[in-house]
Amino acid sequence: MSYRPFPVKQTLSQPQNLFQSPKQERFFLFALAGIQFTHILDFMIMMPLGPQFIKALSINTHQFGLLLSSYTFAAAIAGIFATYYVDRFERRQLLLRLYICFIIATVACGFAPNYHTLFIARACAGAFGGILGSLVQTIVADSIPFERRGKALGTVMAAFSVSTVAGVPLSLFLANHIESLGWRAPFMFIGLISTLILWVAYRNIPKISGHLHHIQEGSRFKQIYEVLIAHRHLRAFLFIGLVMITGFSVIPYIALYLTANVGVANSYISLIYLCGGIATLMSSRYIGHLADKYGKVKVFRVLAIVSLFPILITTNLMPVPLWIVLLNQTAFFILISGRMIPTMAIVSQMVEPKIRGTFMSLVGSVQMLASGIASVVAGLVVTIAADGKMEHYNLVGYGAAVCGLLTFWLVGFIHSDKKDNAIKRSKNDSVQAA
Repeated sequence: MSYRPFPVKQTLSQPQNLFQSPKQERFFLFALAGIQFTHILDFMIMMPLGPQFIKALSINTHQFGLLLSSYTFAAAIAGIFATYYVDRFERRQLLLRLYICFIIATVACGFAPNYHTLFIARACAGAFGGILGSLVQTIVADSIPFERRGKALGTVMAAFSVSTVAGVPLSLFLANHIESLGWRAPFMFIGLISTLILWVAYRNIPKISGHLHHIQEGSRFKQIYEVLIAHRHLRAFLFIGLVMITGFSVIPYIALYLTANVGVANSYISLIYLCGGIATLMSSRYIGHLADKYGKVKVFRVLAIVSLFPILITTNLMPVPLWIVLLNQTAFFILISGRMIPTMAIVSQMVEPKIRGTFMSLVGSVQMLASGIASVVAGLVVTIAADGKMEHYNLVGYGAAVCGLLTFWLVGFIHSDKKDNAIKRSKNDSVQAA
């Protein structure tokens, strides 16, 4: 028996009824958000620390881009390997074991003695962190009904906001004020926080095994291949790849550009992330609510177009007062992160539960691969001139804008809000019949 793209006209399998009360569900989402927070922070902290890494390790922008991409490329490769086993294990057990490995790899980054060792440690952290990201999204899709999934994903993906509100500024503070550790301090901090979240996850994430009842016999590689080459899935992979390239060709070099070209003091970088994080923390659940209410495709398209403005402003910004920088970068964080909420809600619903883990692992691999390619290519485009200023960043912004326009067009080919309405009607009819 082969896998086929999941037809929308069929009745979708309902998620497992795992929670006896809304409070249990909130703690469940909080634990997942905590895991997302730490592995996102582990990736994000590299970007504002760019000036310190370039100085302390004596590297250039291209080498810094490779250091960033070591995480993303390893995550992409690990995600592909994960497709072989992710749907064959109980979700909770797999999540906790991967998280322990992630904690060990992150702490190892803090003890890395040189560039090459740090490169390897970052790759290990990426391998485990990348699988965690897709597995968390799979668990949400397995556990939360579709009509509430946008809001649930908004809660979990608020981890991005929390990492920018608290994680990045605090990590930068530690890096700047603990002279004996310097750039190593944030990794020690992430390791400590992750250990606490591991305990919370152990206590609040229930056993999730409904997908195990639908495991198909036969060649696992053939099954993965069929999931990979399905036309609807290929369009989804292209879509999510372009979404990631739009943001992550620009994001890694924001701190470098603001300090070198706009004249923002390095001490204000944490303030920029703080303001952006607070704003996205407040907006993420609201964006999820709008996606559930007005349609995920419609909300995505609005965000995709509006987000082009701060992208182009960021990559063409001249020396301006700090308040203008804060205003633009806050809008940038809200819109770029906001796009991911309807994006992941759309993508997670494209397959039935029995292959969702495999599909989402492939999606996670595409996300990380696209992020890595974006940072490497952008690192090749931008250069640092003799006066210390960064050049050609505007070209990166134009490329990101083109990718953003393509996502606006492509999303209509993989999903429509009419399908959302059909799903809701089908579920309402089932409830009334029961």
